[in-house]
Amino acid sequence: MDTQVRRPSAHEGLRMEADRAELLERIARAVPHDGSAEPLPGLLLHRASAPTSALPGVYEPAFCVIAQGSKEVYLGRECYRYDPYHYCLSTVELPVITRVVEASRSRPYLSLRLGLDPALVGSVMLELGYLGARSHADAKAFDVSSLDADLLNAVVRLLRLIDHPNDAAFMASLVKREIIYRLLMGQQGERLWHIVRFNGDISPISKAIELLRKNFHRPLAVHTLAREVGMSVSGFYQHFKAVTSMSPLQFQKQLRLQEARRLMLYEGLDAASAGYRVGYNSPSHFNRDYKRLFGFPPHQHRERLQGTEP
Repeated sequence: MDTQVRRPSAHEGLRMEADRAELLERIARAVPHDGSAEPLPGLLLHRASAPTSALPGVYEPAFCVIAQGSKEVYLGRECYRYDPYHYCLSTVELPVITRVVEASRSRPYLSLRLGLDPALVGSVMLELGYLGARSHADAKAFDVSSLDADLLNAVVRLLRLIDHPNDAAFMASLVKREIIYRLLMGQQGERLWHIVRFNGDISPISKAIELLRKNFHRPLAVHTLAREVGMSVSGFYQHFKAVTSMSPLQFQKQLRLQEARRLMLYEGLDAASAGYRVGYNSPSHFNRDYKRLFGFPPHQHRERLQGTEP
């Protein structure tokens, strides 16, 4: 597989500039006001007219492109920034902190997210004969790479289908297959292994992430988790951190704190109750971890959030 980065030719450069302009125009037209829209199944468009504060969330398997502005994604202690010249690829469910960095009313942040269906990804990989080699199954599950001309053009052609719903019913899946193909042929192709469930099989790290998400409120025993996914403790720890950029404990902690934030903001729980609900037995430990992640102690953050979010 050729994943070498090369400089675009003059012709490609002109084509990319035209495609970027069309991508920007189509997203701006599809989402005329701040917020999100899903004009095609699995295709989410977003608009923001101002930079945002750091917001917690979970990135599901998806391919993301920015038409205008830029964004930062914090995964563990690592920060990724991307813009119209780069794309990001997330291949497992990861707790992240995101922040729109560049946006204004005259030049709003405009982006798209294409969800990656495991069955479709697996089908393309199977046709390419790519399912035989599992040597890259522990590649990092999130990264940013340069957006090349062919991948950008495929994205633009997918956006064009918004205006042609009859064509989209047939053509959208074909263009999505092309996008997956170009991702496989690009710098991040090995990451797509995380998405694939083939004949009921799931990678050990994906299974561990699923177990952590379902049981984040319970005490974590790494040796038990390693045994559940059929790995040695040392091998599991090493591979888990390679994929997620976090240790299992750090991963669990982010899940707990994000859920505590949700409980305080949307269910009205106080800080002590929220901390206890997500698995903290010590209020001081909860307060310390919460402030380290969000920058404010939980009770103060709750008051700030209630004053700024609906």
